Amino acid sequence: MMLLVLGEWWAALAGIEKIFWGVSIIFSVLFFIQFVLSLIGLDFDSDVDMDFDSDVDSGFSTDVSFTVLSVRSFIAFFTFFGWTGVLVLNNGVSGLWAVGFGAIAGIAAMLIVGYMMYLFARLQDDGSVFDPYEALDEVGTVYMKIPAGQQGSGKVQIKLQGSIKEVEAVTRDGEPIPMGTAVRIIDILDEKIMIVEPLDKYLNTGI
Repeated sequence: MMLLVLGEWWAALAGIEKIFWGVSIIFSVLFFIQFVLSLIGLDFDSDVDMDFDSDVDSGFSTDVSFTVLSVRSFIAFFTFFGWTGVLVLNNGVSGLWAVGFGAIAGIAAMLIVGYMMYLFARLQDDGSVFDPYEALDEVGTVYMKIPAGQQGSGKVQIKLQGSIKEVEAVTRDGEPIPMGTAVRIIDILDEKIMIVEPLDKYLNTGI
């Protein structure tokens, strides 16, 4: 019965209303999933860094940047874009205005989420000065994809001293390591860059 009512409701919507409702529902679900994952510590994100870089100078540094383009802000943009469009259309405003107001709300949401994550990263970075060799044999998660064979670096999140540290990392082998992969720190390069290998490879060695 419920499905029949929902089907009739959906069929009665105009084309642009279906677009806004579809965007709202899909990205609201994604927003909720990401929120739940972040609560249980499984959240990950990738980003394009803007200006405002800040380094902790200790022979070992961690970048903290004001991030505007990321998975979180992308989801926030379309969540607020969709719901704003729905509200505008429900008030009898044209579809063009709905797109405009939705875009403004979405961009505002992106900036707010980006700034909140920047502040959160700054808070995480407080007290992050530590000896990089403390990270040896620790297990972490790839936060930004690590290119193959030290042809570039990515980032890994590890838990040290009771907080999450984000460190620069490279791989010794020829294969790239994708985002979200569990890795082990096996060596330190130039006293600040972590050399890592996939955790499953480490476990398969029987060490």
